[in-house]
Amino acid sequence: MSTGEFQYARNAPGTVAQVAGWRGVLAPPVVAVLTLVGALICTNEAGVQFRDPDNVAAVYLLAVGAGVAGLIALDVWWRASRIAGTWRPARALMQEVRRERWTRGRLAAVACALVSFYVTYLAYRNLKGVIPMLRPGELFDRELLEADRVLFFGSDPATLLHSALGTGVAAHVLSGIYVAFIVFLPLSLGVALVFARDLPTTLFYATAMSVNWVLGAASYFVWPALGPVYVYNELFSDLPASEVTRLQQILLDDRIAWLRDPTSATPQAIAAFASLHIAMSFTALLAAHMLDLSRRLKIALWAWMITTVIATIYLGWHYVVDDVAGLIIGAAALWLAKLLTGFDVQAARARQRQARAAAAPV
Repeated sequence: MSTGEFQYARNAPGTVAQVAGWRGVLAPPVVAVLTLVGALICTNEAGVQFRDPDNVAAVYLLAVGAGVAGLIALDVWWRASRIAGTWRPARALMQEVRRERWTRGRLAAVACALVSFYVTYLAYRNLKGVIPMLRPGELFDRELLEADRVLFFGSDPATLLHSALGTGVAAHVLSGIYVAFIVFLPLSLGVALVFARDLPTTLFYATAMSVNWVLGAASYFVWPALGPVYVYNELFSDLPASEVTRLQQILLDDRIAWLRDPTSATPQAIAAFASLHIAMSFTALLAAHMLDLSRRLKIALWAWMITTVIATIYLGWHYVVDDVAGLIIGAAALWLAKLLTGFDVQAARARQRQARAAAAPV
């Protein structure tokens, strides 16, 4: 194996050993550093301090890091169990699997990708916060709502959904789905970091998710918008109180306090165009299809994607065009990640097919 390459994991019989070059390993930290520099420049231009609002990024990093460590232990036990053919594999076998799959190099690459993702998120939060300072008085909610009405022949998409689904149980169900994104995102990342068939796939997906933060922040600057619930609140007056309505009020209070005194308040976090809930969900869905993952996973991701789209519009977070832009960003993030990491999609699909063939009963 040449210098600057890493090889990891016990491969299924008949599969090609996977190798990750420095290009893939360096992609996540490069995205993080460039985003961080951009955030430092923008916060300086806006005259506010770069910060971690309420230590959110640090808390997420520690929590997800602990989760990833637990998943690694599960991965070692699961692989050793499959080799031994028992739920109680010998400790020596587990140690062998750990040494072979979770080498220092792989652990370092995964840790670097995880830290880079949350450094990028930290920079993203600061970029999002200074939009009102760098684009003062510029909001495109009216244009976005008019675009929606054109697409739906003069009707408001949210009103149509309220009529079709009602404003009772559906509101609470969709509220739960929307809030569940806070679980979906770290779970998706953690599973990819630990259980992806090989390290190149891991780094490709982690880079794509980080790029979503960058593209999302850029879209906020292009077309600043608050979202339907904040500008056209009358369209959502029939919705019952829920976790989402509570969160919407918290974000509005934070924005008001931030605009009044950015030296001490929590940076504002309201931005409608484009939807990163949709962008990141679509990245996960497209990645599953690109890598030819299991049919059940694809169905689950399709269900998640469709219900999330409905929730963003029904609850007033986004206009339909915000979600369309999110789809574009989610696809673009994968393309840019492929470019940055040099990931070979066809080779990854071939390994997936070989592994399935090897695991099939004779």
